[in-house]
Amino acid sequence: FWGFLHGLALSIHKLWQTLGFKMWTWLAWFITFNFVNITWVFFRAKEWEDAVKVLSAMLGFNSILISNKLFNKFDFLLIYGIEFGDLNRIIDIQKCIIWIFIAFIIILFFNNSVKLKESFKTNILYVIFILILFIISLGKLNEFSEFLYFNF
Repeated sequence: FWGFLHGLALSIHKLWQTLGFKMWTWLAWFITFNFVNITWVFFRAKEWEDAVKVLSAMLGFNSILISNKLFNKFDFLLIYGIEFGDLNRIIDIQKCIIWIFIAFIIILFFNNSVKLKESFKTNILYVIFILILFIISLGKLNEFSEFLYFNF
């Protein structure tokens, strides 16, 4: 089913190009990102019911938890299956905010791989490091690992 969905998407994409329609780049990225995330559920799920369960949790209201402090203002949402409770039982809000802040610092102030590639200069340390990684990788090939597509 996953392959069918991707084939269908490619067909729609080719038809869209053939007809000469244009789409905003940001909208195309948004659609592609969400399509891939949704369709990978079918690739990963063992049974159809598992995929439906995951998709309903992704797209539905059955996993939403709102703070108890907002109960008086949003109590009408109870009929949609939205729960009210202590948010700290799920995540540590302070740690989450700290990690988001760190991620933004990394994104905004550090070079990405394209910029690093432009300024990369080969030297003996890099060569030795790559050789060590290569030797370790060769040694790891002897370990047992089930081939991903073995059961297909």
